[in-house]
Amino acid sequence: MPTAMEICPEGPKVSKYYQYYNKTLIKVHYACAKELNKNELDERMKNKEGPGLKNIIFIIICSIIILENLLVLIAVFRNKKFHSAMFFFIGNLAFSDLLAGSAYIANIFFSGPKTFDLVPVQWFIREGTAFIALAASVFSLLAIAIERYIAITKVKVYGSNKTCRMFLLIGACWVTSILLGGLPIIGWNCINELTECSAVLPLNSRRYIRFVVSIFSVILLSIVILYVRIYLIVRSSHQEATNSQAYALLKTVTIVLGVFIVCWLPAFTILLLDTSCKMSSCPILSHADAFFGIATLNSALNPLIYTLRSKDMRREFLRVLCCWGLFQCGRPAERCMVPLKSSSSLDHCTNKHEHQTTPIMQDCTTGV
Repeated sequence: MPTAMEICPEGPKVSKYYQYYNKTLIKVHYACAKELNKNELDERMKNKEGPGLKNIIFIIICSIIILENLLVLIAVFRNKKFHSAMFFFIGNLAFSDLLAGSAYIANIFFSGPKTFDLVPVQWFIREGTAFIALAASVFSLLAIAIERYIAITKVKVYGSNKTCRMFLLIGACWVTSILLGGLPIIGWNCINELTECSAVLPLNSRRYIRFVVSIFSVILLSIVILYVRIYLIVRSSHQEATNSQAYALLKTVTIVLGVFIVCWLPAFTILLLDTSCKMSSCPILSHADAFFGIATLNSALNPLIYTLRSKDMRREFLRVLCCWGLFQCGRPAERCMVPLKSSSSLDHCTNKHEHQTTPIMQDCTTGV
C-alpha cells in the first residue's frame, strides 16, 4: 500500500504563485500533511454523502449566530441611546462575530470531498476569511479595552477627539485583521515546502500559525493587563455612585473577554500542538474541527451576554423582534420603526457629567 510520502513530489519546484490554480496541489498537500496513503485519500475524495449530523448542528448554530449579531447591529445603529463609542465597539465585535458565523457555514459547505475541487487560491480565501473574523474579534476586544482605559484616565472624553479615536481604532482593527488573515495568500504558505505544512491546515505554514497564535496570545495578555489597571483605577476612586456604574461596565467586558478565552483556548492549544507535532504522533489533530466548533460558540454567547447585562439592550432587542413580527407587542405598525427617545440614563449621565473634572465620572452607562 503506498504511503503518504510516496506520493509527495520531490521534483523541480516552480513559483508558488504559479501553482495557485493547480487543481492537484491540494490533494498532494492533504496527503502529505495528514499522512494519508492513496487509499485513504481516495476514500476522502469519493465520500459524496451529504452533511453529517454534526455539520447540520453547526449550521443551525451559525445561523443563530448570524441572527443574534444582526440583532445587535440593528439595535446599536437604530437606537440613539447606543450612539456612543462603547456601543459602536460592541457593534464592531458583533459584526466580526457575524462574519465568523458566515465563514464557518461557508467552510462547512466547501469542506470534506469538495475541498479537493478547490484550487489553492480558493482554499486560501476559505480559510483566510475565518482567520480575519478571529483576528477582528481579538482586535475588537483590544479596542474596547483601550477605549475603556482612555475613558477613565482622560478628563474630557466626549467630542470630536473621541469620535476620531473610535473610527481610528475600528479602522485599524479591520486593516490589521485583513492583513493578518491575508498573509498566506500573499505568500506566507507552505507551497514548495511540504515538510513545513500544518497538519490541520495543510496549505498553511507552521511558522505562520505559530506567529498568529503568538500575536493573539500577546494581545489577550495586553487586554488582561489593561483590565487589571482599569480595575485598580476604579477601585481607588472615592465616588461610590460612579464606582457602581463603572464596575457594571467593567464586569460586562470582562465577562466577554473571559468567555472568549474559555471558548478559544482549546483551539489555540490544538494550533500550537500542530506547530510541533505530526498527525501520526498527535492523532488528536484529526479532531481539530470539534475544537474550532467550540470556538465558534463564542460568537453566539456574546449577544446573550449583552442581553443579560443590559436592560436597555433587552428592551431594544424585544422592539426589533416585534418589528419583525416574531412577537405581538401591541405597538402600532406605523410606530414600529420610530427610534426610542434618547432621554435615557446614558444621555442624562452624558449631559450631567460632560464637563466634570473627575475622569471616572464620564464613564456612564445604561446598566451594561
